[in-house]
Amino acid sequence: MMGLVDCMFLLLSTTQFILGMLGNNFIVWVHGSSWLKSKRISLSDFIIIILALSRIILLSILLFDSILTMFFYKVHQEGRVMQIIDILWTFTNHMSIWLVTCLNTFYCLKIASFSHPTFLWLKWRVSRLVAWMLLGALLLSCASATSLIHEFKIYSALIGSDVPRNMTEHVRKKSEYDMLHVLGTLWNFPPLIVSLASSFLLILSLGRHTRQMQQNGTSSSDPSTEAHKRAIKIILSFLFLFLLYFIAFLIAYSSRFLPGTKVIVLTGETMTMFYPTGHTFILILGNNKLKQTFVNMMWPKARNGS
Repeated sequence: MMGLVDCMFLLLSTTQFILGMLGNNFIVWVHGSSWLKSKRISLSDFIIIILALSRIILLSILLFDSILTMFFYKVHQEGRVMQIIDILWTFTNHMSIWLVTCLNTFYCLKIASFSHPTFLWLKWRVSRLVAWMLLGALLLSCASATSLIHEFKIYSALIGSDVPRNMTEHVRKKSEYDMLHVLGTLWNFPPLIVSLASSFLLILSLGRHTRQMQQNGTSSSDPSTEAHKRAIKIILSFLFLFLLYFIAFLIAYSSRFLPGTKVIVLTGETMTMFYPTGHTFILILGNNKLKQTFVNMMWPKARNGS
């Protein structure tokens, strides 16, 4: 029989899952329909579609993992099931993070304005650069998932080792396993650094643009300024939500060192669902086409002016 804590976590996880699925399916439907009608799609819309699809898979994995934790905790912690979930989650998670990074880089190079030759060279080749980043994202996501195989082998040997007889070997394998698991978190830092750099450049560009507008005596609410502000909001919101996401991952990971920590696992996994769900709606509100379609669907009378 489910306890109060399990019911609360199940309700939170299910609610975030439903909201995330609705938001991401909405993105796929709007951009996908436009793509089919016009037979053309912009690079940013293409990235957003792939991002939405990856988050649909990611949310499904997180919900399945949460249900296993609630109802089949021993099965979740042992055997092949945990390994399969870890591999699928790792690949989809890193792919999702890199896709957001590609989108942030695209916004930065398209909107920011600098006269430095290196920046101009990247700006003129933004489509090719982001395309290569997408390929690199796929390869790095595969590499991060593949790296878990060696970690699982060490974990299996660790579980099957005879601690009293081979204490030295057991300690060595335990240290190696913990080190590999901690190093696995380093896969998140490259996209985080790129997103931070994109945000920093956009803020600098906005400051320069605002000063130029003030010197010319013109209004600071021009399309370029609005584009800067919108892109900065999207990138900073990603960084904030990603920080919460990383903290949630560390909470879930700490369960490996503490006995009887089902509540800790559930807390971490419930928090991890907030990032792919919350950032999806930020993307919708930050995209004119998605926002207008969403408003028309929610408040059709507003569209008719009645």
